[in-house]
Amino acid sequence: MPGSGKTTVMLRVAERVKAEGFKVGGMVTREVRRGGVRVGFEVSDLATGEAGVLARVGEGSGPRVGKYRVNLSDLESVGVEAVNRALREADVVFIDEVGPMELYSRRFRQVVLEASRSGKPLVATVHYRVKDQLIERLKAEEGSLLLEVRPESREKACESLASEVLKALKGLR
Repeated sequence: MPGSGKTTVMLRVAERVKAEGFKVGGMVTREVRRGGVRVGFEVSDLATGEAGVLARVGEGSGPRVGKYRVNLSDLESVGVEAVNRALREADVVFIDEVGPMELYSRRFRQVVLEASRSGKPLVATVHYRVKDQLIERLKAEEGSLLLEVRPESREKACESLASEVLKALKGLR
């Protein structure tokens, strides 16, 4: 669910993995709020911190998702490039999130597939309501672990996921 803590869990797992000496990379999306009201989303590179606009209320000419306009240019120049960099340079790839806004980009879809086939551990968040062949494919991949994140189970999900990622990484060494 939105606001359940998916991004928080992913960022905590990334920090735990980094603390164990592994290199992390990929993309993160965060809400942008003004005066307590969500006005859009930012996309950033987990490794470099570079950021761009993923979507804004009523701004731009991109695809519409609810009240937001998706900025495919920043999604691809920041988000897709962050995942490409992670595929080249990181030990584990993070993608937050494979959701309705991101799925409008063919380049995004392609890099998600590349990440899933890379042999590197992939940690991806998905919106619980989105039905898409790409998401179903990710869920069905051999070795996939699917965790539902809820506010009350956020800490347990973080511990479980960090443990699984570290186990996978240590198995690759």
